[in-house]
Amino acid sequence: PHFEGGQMPLTRRVPKRGFTNIFRVEHQPVALDDLGRLPKGSEVTEETLTAAGLIRRGKGPAKLLANGDVAGAVTVRGVKMSAGARDKIVAAGGRVEE
Repeated sequence: PHFEGGQMPLTRRVPKRGFTNIFRVEHQPVALDDLGRLPKGSEVTEETLTAAGLIRRGKGPAKLLANGDVAGAVTVRGVKMSAGARDKIVAAGGRVEE
């Protein structure tokens, strides 16, 4: 299957560049604006984000991004977030618990 009658085999002609990390974790992005779908003062976890339809189950963990502003004070528990999102949540009177 590898021999092609004397010409350079396809597997040697195709460029081989880069690196694919098999341990990479793809996060599902969630903007701070989207947290407005949750009740005010609620707790933000993977389960509540799934129940609100902001992330899909089995597609990877969620990550809060600092797009927009937080509608009210929320408690974030067990969700990864950017530094800007953490600052905006704390500035709005919310709490971040790891």
